[in-house]
Amino acid sequence: MQTYVEADYTATERQVLGRYFTSVDGPVAALVGLPDSTRAALFARYSRTTKPLKRVFLDEFHDPAADAGGVVDVGLAKASDLFSRVLSDYGDDSVAQLAGVHVSCEQVSNLLTKVLERGRLMGYLEQSTRYVSYGDRPGGQYRYYRDPELLEGPHRDVFIEAMDGLFDAYIEVNEAVREMLQAPIPPDDAASRRAARAAAFDVARGLLPAGTVSNVGIFASPQAYEQLVLRMRSDDLPEARAYAELLLVELNKVIPDFLTRLGREERGGVWVEYRRERATALASAAAELDRLAGAAPATPRSETRLLRWRESAEDEIIANAIFPRSRRPLDQVLEQVRELDEDRRRELFIGTVGARRNRRHRPGREWEAADYEFEVVSDYGAFRDLQRHRLLTIDWQRLGPDLGYDVPHEVELAGKADVWRWAVERAEAAYHTIVPDAPPQAAYLMTMGHRIRYVMRMNAREAMHVIELRSSPQGHPSYRRVAQEMHALIRDVAGHRLVADAISFVNADDVHLGRLDAEKRHG
Repeated sequence: MQTYVEADYTATERQVLGRYFTSVDGPVAALVGLPDSTRAALFARYSRTTKPLKRVFLDEFHDPAADAGGVVDVGLAKASDLFSRVLSDYGDDSVAQLAGVHVSCEQVSNLLTKVLERGRLMGYLEQSTRYVSYGDRPGGQYRYYRDPELLEGPHRDVFIEAMDGLFDAYIEVNEAVREMLQAPIPPDDAASRRAARAAAFDVARGLLPAGTVSNVGIFASPQAYEQLVLRMRSDDLPEARAYAELLLVELNKVIPDFLTRLGREERGGVWVEYRRERATALASAAAELDRLAGAAPATPRSETRLLRWRESAEDEIIANAIFPRSRRPLDQVLEQVRELDEDRRRELFIGTVGARRNRRHRPGREWEAADYEFEVVSDYGAFRDLQRHRLLTIDWQRLGPDLGYDVPHEVELAGKADVWRWAVERAEAAYHTIVPDAPPQAAYLMTMGHRIRYVMRMNAREAMHVIELRSSPQGHPSYRRVAQEMHALIRDVAGHRLVADAISFVNADDVHLGRLDAEKRHG
């Protein structure tokens, strides 16, 4: 076994280090019991010294007097001084990647959740709309965001009546579909009855408006939070701008040293101004092009299109797999691969995939050499689930009624299609009333069943992950369809059949009671 140089600490130092490091002598140690700012500052200083981290802590951060007095803010004074020089003055953003904070964001509309979840370098979990009922009335009110501008303006009654109508219909449809699905299931088959209940939620959620409130848990670095606040401050949705300040107040209680630039006009101020100016210019350009194009095309049904792809995807993947093991330039390796006969190329490609035993076995980064661009028109519910994938680029158009909506087949069978249409049509009428005065807030009235158009750009490795995960039987039918269509489109492109074949854990079947297997496993 490897022998490492032993640390030279006094008995007193060992006692101190034992409180803040999981190992005193070993080469690996986790930091415990220290504030986020101290831990981040320790690592920042670590990169500019030959000392071991524990010696840096003892020599530069630890205050014996404060520690003896039970002070929990160990090293904060030193950390604050370091951040003022390194982060604020010198702009070394890597320092702001060295801490992490858990934040709960509650009572946010589904429109705002898409802003909160846009950052790539963040971890987040959102309250499900598939497994819990939204028919309750905490405080006597349905759970949707009540925008102050709308409630204080002339459209208050129109907005509330339409939103309440959607929730009333949600309750009625959910109960009818659940009863229909559970009717043929024996009372003692608990797993099937739970699966039917989940399926009813899946169907009824298409009536939930985008203004439905949710809870989002976030874990991220200070750098990611800084960017999040900037995005929210420059967003055209008033809710996002107001929530940015709520978020900043709480973050300043735990990581104030990382966020000082947000309060400086020459830093945070001009960043927000830049984002707003850019958004205004692009919106003006889009309006101009729309006028030149004339009438919008006919309302499409839900569809997935493959707009762009890498022509030589399979050769690129093979070459990039060989490159790290070779001593030659990548372009030469690629040229040699292209000269191979078809059987040998197939053999090498299969080697890049390996023997996958489940969908979590994914090939290496050579698969990132091939990429795809999909344009999707789907219901908003499917979009909000697909949007959370962080290793792809996704952009979307504003949610509105122009792309239409679908009434699920199960609702027709349950005899509640008229209830669905009546609630949605009233919400659309309210939308048209409100949108001239408050375009961003009008989208609160659009349902998860309304269609939205978006573009997804991803490499082949991420395509494998998205398609296999989102086509699984327990997935929502609307995003399962998108994943299945993406797979079929890749398969139909010349030179991409091997890629499609390697995406082998895609589920292309129609699924009844998709949660049934999971419910059986969990009793």
